[in-house]
Amino acid sequence: MVPTDAGVEANECMKVFIARNPDEAGSANSTSLQPFDLNHFFGEDGKIYGYKNLKINVWISAISFHAYADISFEETSDESQISSLFFRIAGLNCFPYRYSNVVTDGNVIKHVELQGAAAFLYCRLVPLILLLVEGSTPIDITEHGWEMLLVVKKSAQASSSSNFLVLGFAAVHHFYHYPESTRLRISQILVLPPYQGEGHGLRLLETINSISESENIYDVTIEDPSDYLQYIRSSIDCLRLLTFDPIKPALCSMVSSLKETNLSKRTSSLKMVPPSDLAVTVRQKLKINKKQFLRCWEILIYLNLDAEDRKTLDNFRACIYDCIKGEILGTSTGPNGKRLVQMPSNFDEETCFAVYWTQDGGDADDQTVEQQPEDLKTQEQQLNEVVDSQMEEIVEVAKNVTSRGKDKLSVSCSV
Repeated sequence: MVPTDAGVEANECMKVFIARNPDEAGSANSTSLQPFDLNHFFGEDGKIYGYKNLKINVWISAISFHAYADISFEETSDESQISSLFFRIAGLNCFPYRYSNVVTDGNVIKHVELQGAAAFLYCRLVPLILLLVEGSTPIDITEHGWEMLLVVKKSAQASSSSNFLVLGFAAVHHFYHYPESTRLRISQILVLPPYQGEGHGLRLLETINSISESENIYDVTIEDPSDYLQYIRSSIDCLRLLTFDPIKPALCSMVSSLKETNLSKRTSSLKMVPPSDLAVTVRQKLKINKKQFLRCWEILIYLNLDAEDRKTLDNFRACIYDCIKGEILGTSTGPNGKRLVQMPSNFDEETCFAVYWTQDGGDADDQTVEQQPEDLKTQEQQLNEVVDSQMEEIVEVAKNVTSRGKDKLSVSCSV
């Protein structure tokens, strides 16, 4: 019987590997999936109790996605706990499968309808999803409209039981959009660790865009994208927009306005937004939703600015500032409108605030909390931090677009 112990963190006693052939299982040649957080599978403190010198190594086949576990310990208070350890990670529902080639450039992308055998494939992928995609949950495959796209390549292993290796996948959901169209939401996208950095995620997104256009989907959205996924998505969409002729007149007009206007003294203002009908055209033709188009619009404008023209760049930043300030504080300056007030907090007193709206009627003095100079200074600092962060994101995507699409940039604004 193991005496009362302090437990051991899952991250300290458990390792997970990808094995591309049977010989790698149990060997040092396997590809480790570390680092990631295993603790959150095991209660609030992330610990496993009841074992002395517990060691767990898990090998997942890169071909079948079956798993083999090597578990060792000196003593245990309850050996039946062993199986329950893995249910926390791997126990779940299942899914379907109809193959049709969508892309055959290098590695093949298979379009998979979620029924039949694909259900079992998805079940085997679920542990990797939970381990590698932060905050993920398995999709409900009993719900109509789920499909999966797989990036595969021909196996080089002569003894392999499968002709293909799965390099990555995306789970997408078709759902109804009133009155008679369908939207496409990307719920999960994952490239397996041995194959990351090879452009497979980019190809998955490009294929989804191609499908959405060919099937006349209303638009494409992504459920809670990570910062990196949003970076790749924006890069792809900006490259598509650079060759989309309908946006060029409005884009060039906006760039000209930034060059001709002086916003430094704040005596004039300029809204850096595209015409509403252009957003509709982009959605109809490229299936880019409005929110994503507005994000790309800022990047496209930045791409057409002269890096040596300080005044124009300052004007650009001023427009970003005004946009963010309007989103957070609103535009009303009277007694009625959106307000921001500093709030006490046990976490970070300088970064916590509340937004509220005052109502029509009544005494304005009863509705409005007067902000002290130090509050206004903090508010200004916080706004500038948000603006700086967004500017950094714009610059990073612009660099990627420039490196990947020099030929497309040559046909943009030359004002």
